[in-house]
Amino acid sequence: MEKFIGVKFKSNGKIYDFLSGPFVLNINDSVIVSTEQGLGFGIVVNPPLPVSERESKSPLKKVFRLANESDFEQREKNKEVEVEAKEFCQECIDELGLQMNLFSVESTFDASKLTFFFTAEGRVDFRQLIKMLVKKFRIRIEMRQVGIRNQAKMCGGMGRCGREVCCSSFLDKFEPVSIRMAKEQDLSLNPTKISGLCGRLMCCLTYENETYKHLRSKFPKIGSEVKTGKGKGKVVNQNVIRNVVRVSFEDGTYSEHKLDELI
Repeated sequence: MEKFIGVKFKSNGKIYDFLSGPFVLNINDSVIVSTEQGLGFGIVVNPPLPVSERESKSPLKKVFRLANESDFEQREKNKEVEVEAKEFCQECIDELGLQMNLFSVESTFDASKLTFFFTAEGRVDFRQLIKMLVKKFRIRIEMRQVGIRNQAKMCGGMGRCGREVCCSSFLDKFEPVSIRMAKEQDLSLNPTKISGLCGRLMCCLTYENETYKHLRSKFPKIGSEVKTGKGKGKVVNQNVIRNVVRVSFEDGTYSEHKLDELI
């Protein structure tokens, strides 16, 4: 029976499926796998499962072999080249006066290509920069412009909650986030309080949004007239968590009522 495993190439990266082949693999095993860009060094994060249980039907590449000592040495060499390449590239950017923010460099496992990740306000003419990089390292060079959210995901950091940012620790993809979600959850609309390290709205605003929408659908709308044990009044506030509404009366008084107390 063919089985597949989940492999990560970076701690904060996506999980990719590969056929395990004849290898008996466990979580945290280091493996060399076949990718579109050649061989890659990855870590097993999902245990072997029958291919029949896989949701996607896309074709899978195979685990080439278990990683050995020379593979670990190659990975360390690649890290040294990445550090050197980033420093040199930044010097070139400063020399050319390019308006771009270089934040990461990645080497393929076989050291045949270097990819430079950067953010920028608009398009950047980096043709001269590439020439300088090719002349220095004598390998393929790729410049990749990414969004600010992707930068936060790749660089990581601590969120205002005191934990590692979600995008760097477990989120595989970014979901759309809107200010309406903050309003739905009665959160402060102060940008500094609902924005993440990337300066965009926090991804965690999406986590409880559907729950709030479901609970709020049971509440009378603000401004609507309701009947209570004290008489008729207008809803002036909703507290979804406590399951109560605040009602104002014609005599200027206010009181809170559970939903099941409304007539």
